[in-house]
Amino acid sequence: MPGGLFCFIFRKYNMSSYLRAFKTIEIMEKYVVEGTLKSPAVNFDLSNGVLEIKGRSIPENSVEFYQPLFDALALYAANAKPTTTVKMFLPYFSTSSSKCILEIFRHLENIYKNGSAVTINWMYESDDEDMLEAGEDYQVMIKIPFTMVPVQV
Repeated sequence: MPGGLFCFIFRKYNMSSYLRAFKTIEIMEKYVVEGTLKSPAVNFDLSNGVLEIKGRSIPENSVEFYQPLFDALALYAANAKPTTTVKMFLPYFSTSSSKCILEIFRHLENIYKNGSAVTINWMYESDDEDMLEAGEDYQVMIKIPFTMVPVQV
């Protein structure tokens, strides 16, 4: 499967008689993708409001790779936690991935505007000024608090 192994963990909730036609709804609690040489590892713990993305992002089809994460973010936005923490460490990403990263940030910006305290930790190799600049560029485009975190490798 492109982008690694997808793992969904669900918990079932019974709905009231108001939605009798839908006896059960499945709520996603985690969205996990194993990283590969071309795609980052993704660990989104929806039940705790923590999203981690780590690794190179140069998949053959960035939109196809990131679409399930967009879907998970949309699901999360409907019932976001009071605090949402994001850790992104992308040593390298392609132009098409950069557009998807911006889309992730747009989803997070909506979550932020709806009252969740969203914090983005943009991690970059301490000697990589290009990735620091990329994080600063995203910070200017998106109105969410960013923390630039240099990492020694």
